[in-house]
Amino acid sequence: MRAKLEALALLAGSGTADFAFRIAQVALPLVILRETGSVAATGLVGGAAGVPVLLSPWWARKARQWVDSGPRLAVVALVSALALASVPTAAGLGVLSPQLLVLSGLLLGFGDALSNPGRSALLADTGDRWGEGRAVLLLTWQDGLRRIGMLIGPTAGAFAVAAGFTNELLWIEAVAVVAAGLLACTVQPERAVATQPVPAGGPSIRESLRGRSDVLYGWIVRGTGCVTWFAFTLGLSVVGEQRGQPGVYLAAGMTGYGVGSLVGTAVSLAVVRRTKPVATAAVAWGWSGLCWVGMGVWTTPPVVAVTGALSGLTVVIGIAAISVLITRSSQGAERRTLLSGQSVVVSAGSAAGLLVGGPIIGAIGAEYSLVGAGLITAVVAGLVLLRCQTAGTLTGEAAQQR
Repeated sequence: MRAKLEALALLAGSGTADFAFRIAQVALPLVILRETGSVAATGLVGGAAGVPVLLSPWWARKARQWVDSGPRLAVVALVSALALASVPTAAGLGVLSPQLLVLSGLLLGFGDALSNPGRSALLADTGDRWGEGRAVLLLTWQDGLRRIGMLIGPTAGAFAVAAGFTNELLWIEAVAVVAAGLLACTVQPERAVATQPVPAGGPSIRESLRGRSDVLYGWIVRGTGCVTWFAFTLGLSVVGEQRGQPGVYLAAGMTGYGVGSLVGTAVSLAVVRRTKPVATAAVAWGWSGLCWVGMGVWTTPPVVAVTGALSGLTVVIGIAAISVLITRSSQGAERRTLLSGQSVVVSAGSAAGLLVGGPIIGAIGAEYSLVGAGLITAVVAGLVLLRCQTAGTLTGEAAQQR
């Protein structure tokens, strides 16, 4: 019973903080623009926050092992909340500057690099104590709550901004992060006895991948999907602008993707329990890539909405498959390290895609970018699937017995 209550507390905190983040992200650029008058400054917080996450394989090796309990997770949450609160505080005092935005973003990045994998690992550990198969269940529902926030958070934020709330939304996010930390305070660590020697400071990401080629293959297909994600978001935005319907195509695609994600969350566990995880992940992102090809070939709002929904459904199943691979084959320090590595893959892939996405769309057009990105994603997924079958990668029942 205690494990169940702790799991619910972690999920509630994670869902609350993420929903507040989605709402506040509508207001943050407006606050920065009004106070600094600089369009370029609007991305400073998000851009700076990505730096510590990308560099975390080098600086966070020991620090991420420290975040192994609810109280320690709460300490990290407090630092993140202070970084969040610095922006509306400075805006209220009329002293908001680019330097403060960068500092706030860096602090947030350090917090995210520790709290995101730390919370996921703690949630999975709690699931292990709750019962067999609960770890991947909890990680799947954590992702489901995140996707609910993605679906309705921006809309709620837009209504709040229209009603005159901007700085207030940033304060709400800071309070929500503190609340998430407080909810986690009752969760104590379950430090498993390692079956193999653990290096001082904890294992590196590379060391944790030894003997886990299945996880590496899962990261390859997910990372590819993150790199090519720009074609979906930036591409649909450009299509709408060029066709005199700004926002319509992106709204159709994101709405469809969100609905499909929620359906995928509901069915993903039933799917991954009956299939081979690596093959499932490869098929999921391969199908998602084909959906993007469909968007590029038949670019109308209804088609974009339907293919977006199919993409969202399959991607969630793919993410659940990778969660199965990690939770079945690791625990303790190695599990935290693998979840940290996964965060780096997602962040680095997304950042790289956004960096090159604009010039690519400008050079070949949004529709061709969607087709090309979809084909690349599908081909990489197909190669991974072929490689896994050829190499006899551990999947299914073999992975369970590891």
